[in-house]
Amino acid sequence: MSYDTYTSPLSERYASKEMQYIFSPEKKFRTWRRLWIALAETEKELGLDITDEQIAELKAHRDDINFEVAKEREKLVRHDVMSHVYAYGVQCPKAKGIIHLGATSCFVGDNTDIILMSEALRLIRVKLLNVIAELAAFADKYKALPTLAFTHFQPAQPTTVGKRATLWTQDFLMDLEDLDYVLGSLKLLGSKGTTGTQASFLELFDGDQETIDKIDPMIAEKMGFSSCYPVSGQTYSRKVDTRVMNVVAGIAASAHKMSNDIRLLQHLKEVEEPFEKNQIGSSAMAYKRNPMRSERIASISRYVMIDALNPAITSATQWFERTLDDSANKRISIAEGFLAIDGVLDLCLNVVDGLVVYDKVIEKRLMSELPFMATENIMMDAVKKGGDRQELHERIRRLSMEAGANVKQNGRENNLLELIAADESFGLTLEDLTAAMEPSKYTGRAELQVEKFLRDCVNPVLDANRDLLGVKAEINV
Repeated sequence: MSYDTYTSPLSERYASKEMQYIFSPEKKFRTWRRLWIALAETEKELGLDITDEQIAELKAHRDDINFEVAKEREKLVRHDVMSHVYAYGVQCPKAKGIIHLGATSCFVGDNTDIILMSEALRLIRVKLLNVIAELAAFADKYKALPTLAFTHFQPAQPTTVGKRATLWTQDFLMDLEDLDYVLGSLKLLGSKGTTGTQASFLELFDGDQETIDKIDPMIAEKMGFSSCYPVSGQTYSRKVDTRVMNVVAGIAASAHKMSNDIRLLQHLKEVEEPFEKNQIGSSAMAYKRNPMRSERIASISRYVMIDALNPAITSATQWFERTLDDSANKRISIAEGFLAIDGVLDLCLNVVDGLVVYDKVIEKRLMSELPFMATENIMMDAVKKGGDRQELHERIRRLSMEAGANVKQNGRENNLLELIAADESFGLTLEDLTAAMEPSKYTGRAELQVEKFLRDCVNPVLDANRDLLGVKAEINV
């Protein structure tokens, strides 16, 4: 490791080795060579004078890339594609004359970008599925545990810990739907020439339109794709990159939302992210257990969401059939967007897998607020005993304000039940009122909603992808 040169934290701290490899020079240039082989094979099969010996020579040197030769050549010609054509030709003297025949730089550049984004989306898909699986298990485990719900971060009607987790899960399920749609829609550029008209192939194949129509489908099949985009300029539409990165940004938004909730719950001491035996929470305050992983999820997720603007702006500002102001931005924003979301999902896996629930703290907070929420039920019980609903409503309103003042102004416990018991209008004893303070009576259909959501929405997805589950994340720092 070099300590005198900038290294991206995405590579050093956050992204997995698998994602880093997808966007590595080796993967990129090996894919270029696979594309050149596919092109040469297609041209041979369609009748051009290319020999089996030339194809075999290309295949023999598909993976042993002579990087230094290409690097030195690029210093001279200032063109990365032609430098690698040259380097490949040095290794394949018999085939050098047919490498890149009829193609333009975007044949390798753009097709490779689609291939790499497809592989990156598939890796993200696996991790997203595993986050959903972990959340589903958590939701099921705590589906019946009552907890205080919040609207505006103010106490509201109770829910359950599991029901809250289904809200996070549903967001990730929507991301999975978006990812599957975009992944299924990706096509190769194919080989369409400098302005997308395939003019060079019209020359190579002596104007044989039927033969030229076969080129793109054959290349797509050889590279594992169903088809190529039907029309293009020199490049595939940069709208494609926008769609891909919008999916990535959507996952980031879901992760950010979940991490925010976990951070707030950790502040309340109700739910806590995993904290390792030797982990230090603060350099100054030794007692602290900061939610640093959830904070990191939020931090990197913000980067991803903002990064999605790059391909959107690039798509909007392309001129006619091709400009090159996309290239430098694209090689940074796409790769780093994927490396970042990869790190986010690893963190999500780690956090959800180790969430700690403090049910006694949850119960204590809920019980301190429950008397206010039970007032409607109390009022109905008092009416059954002969009370006047309108009069009781006014009395409960006043007693609630008094109890609230006791809590907020005097720092005392909530004494609403005692106040109601002392008011003869209600005809209820403190024992009657205390018996009504069973939290599960106030969580509505939360437990049933969890069961139905897992059964109808989550489990079918997990069952269909069972072979991809069981992934555990490694966190470097």
